[in-house]
Amino acid sequence: MPKLSVKALDTLGRRVFVRVDFNCPLNERGEITDDSRIRASVPTIELLLNKGATVVLGSHLGKPKGKPDKKFSLKVVAERLEQLLGKRVYFAPDCVGFEVVRFLKDVPAKGLVLLENLRFHPGEERNSPEFAKALASLVDLYVNDAFGTAHRAHASTVGMARFFSQPAAGLLLEKELYYLSPLLGNPTRPFVVVIGGAKVSDKAGVIRNLLPKVDRLLLGGGVAFNFLLAQGVSIGRSICEPDLLKDISDLKDDPRLVVPVDVVVAKNAGVLEGKNVRVEEIGPEDIGLDIGKETAGIFSEIITGAKTVVWAGPMGMFEKEPFAQGTFAVAEAMARATALGATTIVGGGDTGAAVRRAGLDNRMSHISTGGGATLEFLEGKVLPGVAVLAEAE
Repeated sequence: MPKLSVKALDTLGRRVFVRVDFNCPLNERGEITDDSRIRASVPTIELLLNKGATVVLGSHLGKPKGKPDKKFSLKVVAERLEQLLGKRVYFAPDCVGFEVVRFLKDVPAKGLVLLENLRFHPGEERNSPEFAKALASLVDLYVNDAFGTAHRAHASTVGMARFFSQPAAGLLLEKELYYLSPLLGNPTRPFVVVIGGAKVSDKAGVIRNLLPKVDRLLLGGGVAFNFLLAQGVSIGRSICEPDLLKDISDLKDDPRLVVPVDVVVAKNAGVLEGKNVRVEEIGPEDIGLDIGKETAGIFSEIITGAKTVVWAGPMGMFEKEPFAQGTFAVAEAMARATALGATTIVGGGDTGAAVRRAGLDNRMSHISTGGGATLEFLEGKVLPGVAVLAEAE
């Protein structure tokens, strides 16, 4: 059942809380290095402002462990949001309490407010009823536009929503569900999933849930080395989680799985050049850091021929030039598939960053803002931040 849309709310003259995900990466100087999550919620913010609402934004940033920490202040986000919107953003000194109540009284109608980091209070991650009630008391209506945190039952994503009769989905959250929901039902075929990244523990549940639904499931990154080891291939010092081998033992020989036939190896990740070898030639001191050229060709051909493609996790250590080519080859194949009419979906922060680094982000159907949330959704789990929202009539 679709969720109630922010578009259906009567917001004229009302104060509306919007849970956004402004957890942007920062450099050592505290500067935002990727503002894509801020940009992604701009349509919801502009919609509400145009409908006469006073908008109160709430988000977390980093891991301040339940207490104020200047390096995780959202002030830098408020400044970036002002630049993007060309509109004043009233930055509140906190997110709850008397000082915030007084601050909001001075904000003019149709104003835009960003509260300070929700995780400066331990009640946020504990889903404290008192903290949720304090947040809810600030506003008239509730909207969740933070798909990236929808898999967490926190005060601002679940507890607070229960104080409202019509908790609604923002435009970004709607868009995420629009692209992801069909994948668990009846996607257009051929349906291909590409799984990479470092940890198989993050992906084993997704692979198990999607494998019966896909035509081909391509494995790269650290995930692939776990499956190669399970198939009896020596992987040298490549990344591996031995405790999880038993969890994938019944999956390793599925004919829909496609594992690398060659990889790029090095003795360490600091070298200027890797060596392309067949997987059976991986030496005891080698570390696999990318898929090889032949594998990239195989993956590209399968992806280009698909009608629905989901990609979660880089194929290697793409941040380093000698080990980026496999990831970029997959990104280019995804772009070609999009041009040929396929629906292409990229999930996870690292994968999105890789696509943007390749300059191909505008050639994907959708880049999800949720890493963990996307994986849990594809694993078939209920996302509490979505489940708590009202159903559409």
